[in-house]
Amino acid sequence: MTLQPVLPVWIMLPLVVAVVGFLVWQLITVRRRSAGLEPGFRRDWLLRGLLVLLVVGAALRPGIPGGSAQAATADMNVFFVVDTTSSIAAEDYGDSRPRLEGARADIMAIAEELAGARFSLITFDTNTAVRMPLTTDTSALDTLVTVLEPQVAAYSKGSSVTVAAKVLDERLRAARETHPERPRIVFYLGDGEQTSGKAPAPMRMDAGLITGGAVLGYGTAEGGRMKENTGPGPDEDAGYIPDRSGGAGRDALSLIDEDQLRTIADDLGVPYVHRSAGDAAAPMLQDADPGSLQRGEGDSSLEGRTELYWILAAGAFALVLREAVLVLRQLRELRPLSHAGPASPRSGRDRQPAQGASK
Repeated sequence: MTLQPVLPVWIMLPLVVAVVGFLVWQLITVRRRSAGLEPGFRRDWLLRGLLVLLVVGAALRPGIPGGSAQAATADMNVFFVVDTTSSIAAEDYGDSRPRLEGARADIMAIAEELAGARFSLITFDTNTAVRMPLTTDTSALDTLVTVLEPQVAAYSKGSSVTVAAKVLDERLRAARETHPERPRIVFYLGDGEQTSGKAPAPMRMDAGLITGGAVLGYGTAEGGRMKENTGPGPDEDAGYIPDRSGGAGRDALSLIDEDQLRTIADDLGVPYVHRSAGDAAAPMLQDADPGSLQRGEGDSSLEGRTELYWILAAGAFALVLREAVLVLRQLRELRPLSHAGPASPRSGRDRQPAQGASK
């Protein structure tokens, strides 16, 4: 069995020791105080202790060897930086499909090719958001990518194509400090369209911070119309974003800016690759970094692992439900007392027999 803690070992180890120590002390205290109490009281505290242990065990992410992963990719950190501005909805990808559809397909294709790697998802529009920290859970990545949508048009105030530089730099540095031996791969997915009204700041990173990756461009020189994202709820009737530059009655067009994308690629030290519908992921990955991504003859496979944390998490969830039922039951028992109010001294005297009643 192997462990892959959700936090670095130097954080998890003292945390586990502290939690287990507190739990042992609490159980000893309860045992001393519960000598005259009903057996259920001691049982409840034992189950609460088990709940804590299950949560700690799930955080350690146990697993057993199983399956296989490519040796060249099993121990690297991969960062996806995805443009979610309104222009990513432009319908000039493949058969008049949104560009975001191509970005989604490429992210999952890369994740499949780099099986066993750790993935992080960062999106940017007016602001930058870390949608998912580094994890090997590709099912979580799949879910997040599937529900990824362009920014709500009403909130769009112009954006820079390099606004994610600071957050990306912080995440890369943290990854290098935690696991300096792991390659750090960056895939920037966007169309290069700058709408903030200012020239984009450089997206340069320190030498050695990025060890591979690519800037992936989506869109055409002819451009495409953008469906307006109106927010939560069905958008079948949503119209296209209008042209506010003087073209009354016309829909706005978004055009890819490949020069800008090449500049970003130069800043990051990775190649630029234009992506079209049907393009395979494998050739692009070789262009991204032949030195660290290309699989050699001796890199056939590594043992993968089957995650077991979900079993512990399911047990903890069942115990949490039990605790919730107990709390609700106690609240229900206390409810009548909250309406009764304290007994008045006068009511007590009224129940005393009158002095002359026995005469």
